[in-house]
Amino acid sequence: MTDIIKLTAAETAAKIANGELTAVEVTEAHLARIEAVDEKVHAFLHVDREGALAQARKVDEKRAAGEKLGPLAGVPLALKDIFTTEGVPTTVGSKILEGWIPPYDATVTKRLKAADVVILGKTNMDEFAMGSSTENSAYGPTGNPWDLTRIPGGSGGGSSAALASHMAPLAIGTDTGGSIRQPAAVTGTVGVKPTYGGVSRYGMVAFSSSLDQGGPCARTVLDAALLHEVMAGHDELDSTSIDAPVPPVVEAARNGSVAGLRIGVVKEFRGEGYQAGVMQRFDESVELLKELGAEVVEVSCPSFTKALAAYYLIAPSECSSNLARFDGLRYGLRTGDDGSHSAEEVTSLTREAGFGPEVKRRIMLGTYALSSGYYDAYYGSAQKVRTLITKDFEKAFEDVDVLISPTTPTTAFPIGERADDPMAMYLADLCTIPSNLAGNAAMSLPCGLAPEDGLPVGLQIIAPAMKDERLYTVGAAVEAAFAARWGHPLLEEAPAL
Repeated sequence: MTDIIKLTAAETAAKIANGELTAVEVTEAHLARIEAVDEKVHAFLHVDREGALAQARKVDEKRAAGEKLGPLAGVPLALKDIFTTEGVPTTVGSKILEGWIPPYDATVTKRLKAADVVILGKTNMDEFAMGSSTENSAYGPTGNPWDLTRIPGGSGGGSSAALASHMAPLAIGTDTGGSIRQPAAVTGTVGVKPTYGGVSRYGMVAFSSSLDQGGPCARTVLDAALLHEVMAGHDELDSTSIDAPVPPVVEAARNGSVAGLRIGVVKEFRGEGYQAGVMQRFDESVELLKELGAEVVEVSCPSFTKALAAYYLIAPSECSSNLARFDGLRYGLRTGDDGSHSAEEVTSLTREAGFGPEVKRRIMLGTYALSSGYYDAYYGSAQKVRTLITKDFEKAFEDVDVLISPTTPTTAFPIGERADDPMAMYLADLCTIPSNLAGNAAMSLPCGLAPEDGLPVGLQIIAPAMKDERLYTVGAAVEAAFAARWGHPLLEEAPAL
């Protein structure tokens, strides 16, 4: 079992295709791993054992019949509990949807099934994807496999923890302000936010519609590219979906090189608040890129300093609108429906019982920002800043191929440390938010361990919109160079659970 769960997704798929392993064997090995360690980690909210084994048997039947298998056929995957999955609970980490069984699949879920990817279950997350630590889940926090007393990032901490603890070789997350990249950084894994509109949002429960983007999570750059190719592409059911071919991400991941590329270091992403060890590993990454043949220059994007403030007006405003549908009348939790309350009172009682503190905080902030007399001063001004940030990116990409920065200012912090300080929590996404506001593509991959605490540090790579392949070109080159320097993948240093 140990050998199977340590394989990459690409290796696993190859062994299934050539008959060295069966999909059922692979699935059973990962289900056994979940049973052995998830009580400690709490990465999963629901494990679909029967469904996963049924999907695996279909893959083995296809192979026995001589049918051609896809590049990820039979590979297990952990799915963030924000994507609707027919017949399987989808709670979005919230009590307001506890026990809800969707009658349909999200487009991403459909594409995974069509590609014969085996969905193991649904992973823990901050309620409605609102958070940077997975502590806001109504079902309890997830631990970081490197140190179970620390956070695994958020909002998709369940997906990143499943990868880092070898409960799944692939996972899917969503990124509204950094919720794929930030968990990847603090767990030593790879996470990609594709160009906005590159992956369908149909069936992905909405938090902030102009920012939300699903994306791949994996333990290697190539695995992320293979998953990216499976889940991406135009979808007529999503009005924001881009009608264009998926960028050649797999080819880029197989042929990674930075020779001759011009890479920009974002001046604004360093200084006060950045952990010394994080900056040390980032500076080493910059030197490595130079050694690999890249030209590295400093780039200034002055509007990035206003990104955090703009994000925390735009995202709560859109969440205030999106979460209005959870009224206790149509689906999910219903409280106070005993005949003694009006419909308005039932809605109020349901929301009081069903929404957690962070969700309520953001709804109140967003409703205020959209209210009469304040819309232009707050929401309107934030959108103007968003335009300035987009222009800063456009100007930077006239001179460089990609931008780089630390993914997070610090390594994983202890569970509970920032629970009573929302502003400190929000700062975890300081480096990731600008890419969501502009809609371009970004990746986080491991660049070592911080000397102070021995915890993973992430390197962020940012590419122009619809140039996602540049992430994989640079990411694959950096990954290979670091693996050669370390003598093994970073996750081999992770303590055994």
